[in-house]
Amino acid sequence: MSYAGKVVWVTGASSGIGEALVSSLLQAGAQVILSGRRLAELERVAASAADRTLILAFETTDYDALPQVVEKAWAWKGRIDILINNAGISQRSLALDTHLDVYRQLIEVDYLAPLALTQLIVPRMVEKRSGHVAVISSVAGKVGTPLRTGYCGAKHAVVGYFDGLRAEVEEAYGIKVSVILPGSVQTSIAVNALVGDGSSRGRSDANIDNGMPVAAAAKIILDGMAAGKREIPVAEGKELAALNFRTQDPERLFDMLAKEGARLAGLRDEGKSIDPSDIRS
Repeated sequence: MSYAGKVVWVTGASSGIGEALVSSLLQAGAQVILSGRRLAELERVAASAADRTLILAFETTDYDALPQVVEKAWAWKGRIDILINNAGISQRSLALDTHLDVYRQLIEVDYLAPLALTQLIVPRMVEKRSGHVAVISSVAGKVGTPLRTGYCGAKHAVVGYFDGLRAEVEEAYGIKVSVILPGSVQTSIAVNALVGDGSSRGRSDANIDNGMPVAAAAKIILDGMAAGKREIPVAEGKELAALNFRTQDPERLFDMLAKEGARLAGLRDEGKSIDPSDIRS
């Protein structure tokens, strides 16, 4: 599949993976709708191809406003060929230290928001008997890791919904559904992650800083979608191994994760600060 001339809607388009996707799509000749909360940043990302972009800034959890936003998006070119649900937020806190409101926010932003937008777009794609819907889940959508119980829960839910949706619309209506599973990518996801009291963490961590370059991640995603892949891992090293262990040797994976959980619990019990890390084994 070529992206030239396609109308693609990318949420969370003002930075990180979303920005890289927009840049690659524009280079490929697509017409792109950019969404996010930060209008100035969306304008910056769209500036390279103002004639082929539409900016729709909105809050993803403003469900009352969403139907009107969808109307504007669809009316731009009379169709949306591809929807990429990218907006999201992460977490860096132990369950023992996390308020219930943090879980609510993670579910709202990472699960209900992409579900709500997709629920409004898919019926229109069904009428046309074509379209492609993608969602950025995570390796954490398959592997339950310490410090991310809420994030893992939301991202697991995302995988379940979009896998189920695919079963309903792929063969019946010709609509493709791709679930994308990034590991550590060099973005601000750790800086913006929620901690136990609901505030932003405010700093990155080594795993993200040493992760996959964002342009490389965008290429894997777009190449995978163009090939019609239903599930697209965007991971390497230990994170890719964890995905493989989840299906091939889950008991080994659970043991590894339990050891990391014990290490973090020990730091907590000693009153020491906890710095997120991947599995140490």
